Formats: sequence, structure tokens, C-alpha cells
Amino acid sequence: MLLVLIRHADAGKHDPERYPDDTLRPLTEHGRDVHARVGKFLRKRKLETGLILSSPWARAWETAVITADALSPSLPPRPAAELAERPELSRLSRAIGSRPPDAVIALVGHEPWLSELASLLLTGDHERATIDFPKSGALGLRLDPIRPGTATLEFFYPPRAG
Repeated sequence: MLLVLIRHADAGKHDPERYPDDTLRPLTEHGRDVHARVGKFLRKRKLETGLILSSPWARAWETAVITADALSPSLPPRPAAELAERPELSRLSRAIGSRPPDAVIALVGHEPWLSELASLLLTGDHERATIDFPKSGALGLRLDPIRPGTATLEFFYPPRAG
């Protein structure tokens, strides 16, 4: 399967006065625009997703909706609390469920957890690989099943690349 890890788009700086609960901080207009370009990049790769899981935090959820509109408009994202914390593969595997080997699964979340997940899947260790994962960045990992150290990097798209 192809796991596409996507960091949420730009949501501006943490502002406790406007958003005392930081999980409710939304995307900025700039973040929406940049992520729409990322969606076009993913669509050009013909990555029709069979599942989009997202952290329930507002900025990740809004990013997941933009992603769904670009890749699979009839498939709304599903919330996954597992993407709002340090990666735990058994919980993440259960959230993904059984999928065919050619499935494309998008996971929308936050730093540093997405970098830790990518490192774990690529190297077997949460901290072995250092990844500069920018906002709206998309990283594609080929693997089956989901186990530490079994992934192959298929692509990495930082939005500044295009």
C-alpha cells in the first residue's frame, strides 16, 4: 500500500487569545492556497485515495478536506485521534484496517509526530531519520504490511518545490 503522510497546512502562529484551545486553530488563507497546490500535485500522480484519516484538530481536518476535494471528492475524511499524538503503529493499523496491496491511504497530522512516524516506518526507530517536514508537505511511503523499518520512500513533496 501507499501511505501518504501529509502535514497540515499553515494555520499561523499559536494565539492563545484568539484560540485558547489550540486544537481549534484554523488554516490561514495562505495555508488553504498552498495546500490546494499540493492537492494538484497529488492528483497529477493519480493518487486516488481509498481512505483519508485526519487528526481531529481543526487545521489538520481542514487540510484533509482540501486533500479529499483534490483526490477523492466522494470520499470524506475520517477523524483519527491516533494522528494527534506520538505514533503507535498497532492503533494506526487498526484505524486503517485491512486494505488491498494497491491501496492509497492519506494520513493528515502534525509535527513532530509525522516525522517520527516516517522515521519509524523507514528505519524501525522513531528518531533515526531526521525529516524537515514543512506545512502542507506530502511524503509517500510504500509498504505492506505496516511494520517498523519496512517502508520505501516513493516521494517527498515540500510545497516550495512547485
